[in-house]
Amino acid sequence: MSVDPAIKRLPRAWVAAANMGLGHKRAVYPLESIAEGGVMIVNDPAFADPEELRVWERLLKVYEGLSRAKGVPVIGDALFGIMDYFQRIQPAYPRVDQSAPSVGTKFVDKLVGDGLCSAMLTKMKTQPLPLVTSFYQNAIAADRAGWGRVYCIICDADINRVWVASKPRESRIEYIVPCGNAMRRLRQYGVPDERIYMTGFPLPLELLGDEDLSVLRPDLGQRLRVLDPDGRFWPLHGLNVEHFLGEGNCPSQAGRRLTITFAVGGAGAQKEIGVAALRSLKGRIERGELNWNFVCGVRKEVRAYFEDAIKEIIPGHPAVKVVGGQGDDASYFRDFSECLHSTDILWTKPSELSFYVGLGIPLLMAPSLGSQEVFNRHWLEEIQAGIPQHDPEFADTWIWELLDTGRFAEAAWSGFLKARKYGSYRIHELLSTGTTARGGSPLTR
Repeated sequence: MSVDPAIKRLPRAWVAAANMGLGHKRAVYPLESIAEGGVMIVNDPAFADPEELRVWERLLKVYEGLSRAKGVPVIGDALFGIMDYFQRIQPAYPRVDQSAPSVGTKFVDKLVGDGLCSAMLTKMKTQPLPLVTSFYQNAIAADRAGWGRVYCIICDADINRVWVASKPRESRIEYIVPCGNAMRRLRQYGVPDERIYMTGFPLPLELLGDEDLSVLRPDLGQRLRVLDPDGRFWPLHGLNVEHFLGEGNCPSQAGRRLTITFAVGGAGAQKEIGVAALRSLKGRIERGELNWNFVCGVRKEVRAYFEDAIKEIIPGHPAVKVVGGQGDDASYFRDFSECLHSTDILWTKPSELSFYVGLGIPLLMAPSLGSQEVFNRHWLEEIQAGIPQHDPEFADTWIWELLDTGRFAEAAWSGFLKARKYGSYRIHELLSTGTTARGGSPLTR
């Protein structure tokens, strides 16, 4: 895709993430074009010095180990509960002040005081540019070092207290938020309104096209036809769809078969759900009713797991593909975006991918892993863009019942209208002007 001329005029920025699952890296992937020297992954062996890297590696092992522990018989729930206890998010109501420091914020302060993120800070000294980061420790380290402009991207619909400095009113970190729930939580944590920007989650530019959504609108027009085989959705919403997408982007009939994409998280959790579903849907695939994609992040062992399952269940069938698992982030994000152009239903846990419903892709929700995903799930249900999964062993029945009633089409359209999709462009605007304009139309949110 050609680069929008407006992007070329933007000032450069330092862009940083951390390898703590795929979510933080996914959030900055759309910002590669403005990243000075490329995106900094602060705990990458090629970036951090050996001493700092040892601390990061210990943190990552604990994070990924406990993420995968959920599926371990007998002790899995207990181990996962340990991690979730420290990451848990307090109930939203009553709306009381939660700005006091927590155990988590004190731990982050200690890590930063011991030199975590020092390699990032050293590199940033070469250019006085703004920092945009999707990981709280990076933002807090830069803020404590007195860096001029620090923007922190919130990656979930609600967040733990650890995302905000121990003394929020003394901090200068500015927050880029995906939805109103996250904005209201930051207020509870003591962040003033003038340091919160409602942009939406940054989505891949190749799935948007340009600021007129030249790629997204025809993709969605075709998807809505595929998701409405019995004509339940279009008679009710057709005029509305044509108004926002343009009549030329609304085909009179589906031009392809239904495509479901099952995606696991960075740690490979829940891969068994996808295999159970594939086994159930084998007949549908063989009859030419369905295309199926497995998305396995960057882990080669997860790719091998899915490939072995395919060989056992439906060997060599061209309608079943595996995306990712090659070991590098760049190819994974690129291939995943390409896959989403023709994806009609995204089946995954309610991670940061929840915000991809803004592309008009309904989310079939696997069980939540962790407190933040519980809140993402609530948000998806509030905007009617997410549908809870039923037993994957009977997917061939319940998916088609939802499809025939137009429920997936309704969810796709609701996500497009209610979730923000202009996050990447709003961040460009923020870096350029220091503020963001408010978009009134669903097309410019």
